[in-house]
Amino acid sequence: MAWERFRCNIDCDDDPQNCVSEKLFMQMADRIAEDGFQKAGYKYVCIDDCWASYNRTLEGDLQPDPTRFPSGIKKLADYIHSKGLKFGLYADYGHLTCERYPGSIDYIQQDMQLFADWGVDYLKMDGCFADPLTFDEGYPTVTRALNETGRHIVFSCSWPAYQVWGGMTDSWLSMVRIVEWYGDHQHEMIPVAGPGQWNDPDQPLMMSNDLRDIAPWAREILLNMEVIDVNQDKLGKMGRRVTQSPRRFTEVWCRPLHDGSVAVVLSSRRADQPIHIEAFFHEVGLPTIMAKARDLFEHKDLGTFKKSFRAKVNPSGVVMVKLSPIHYEL
Repeated sequence: MAWERFRCNIDCDDDPQNCVSEKLFMQMADRIAEDGFQKAGYKYVCIDDCWASYNRTLEGDLQPDPTRFPSGIKKLADYIHSKGLKFGLYADYGHLTCERYPGSIDYIQQDMQLFADWGVDYLKMDGCFADPLTFDEGYPTVTRALNETGRHIVFSCSWPAYQVWGGMTDSWLSMVRIVEWYGDHQHEMIPVAGPGQWNDPDQPLMMSNDLRDIAPWAREILLNMEVIDVNQDKLGKMGRRVTQSPRRFTEVWCRPLHDGSVAVVLSSRRADQPIHIEAFFHEVGLPTIMAKARDLFEHKDLGTFKKSFRAKVNPSGVVMVKLSPIHYEL
């Protein structure tokens, strides 16, 4: 997903290596295919806003910017597919996209069929320049139009929780606020989350970075198969916030897994010093008083614990473990 890293950079004259263009996304596809990301399970290459021309064709079709995407979207999709990857594109339900390119509100059937003809596998649809009161009917209309194309397309829609992105940027404060929002509203989301319908906290794992120049420590995190396995667990249960300290400095989150174990995150927002955080087994849903713990970032077994797991967490850090219940036969 390109937005957080490349935004709406369309200046290919002064910044040809980082502007939104077919060259950029071909290079990202190469890196995913050749640098271990595809093997780890990453398979979508997604273009966000600013790919289109400001004008539709005489027939009313969307068209890519001819300078930045001279080969066309279909050729780019074909290239990405040739790598064994899938192709994602961006649209907007309103009259214009968020960056004021043509929207789809008056062309829903036409645009969805065009995306299918181009070979789109994943569609992200924003809701800028549209009345949010129309979303309850509008987004299902888009869903039906996508289904009528006969092509399997993953639909990432902003409805019904539109504008949860409001404070999203690459900063610690932004991420804290987003996590806080989901924790406060988890009771509304958990009942409707699961395979085939993913809310943001348990959605498919997306990267938004420059894979041509990624720090080794960041690459190691993104390729951590033990953590990826938690994200991709087939049970599909959304993680939930279990406890939060009175001043919100520490939290415990958990997610049940298909094998009966539970993934647990101990999270600290302190900025001054490490702090011990404890997760009690009955609070995270373990049915036993004994469990084995494995650190998913350190890749090591931590031993057997009774009734709770406690660890020291660094400032603005986390400890993530998998707790496996121990059943004793009588």
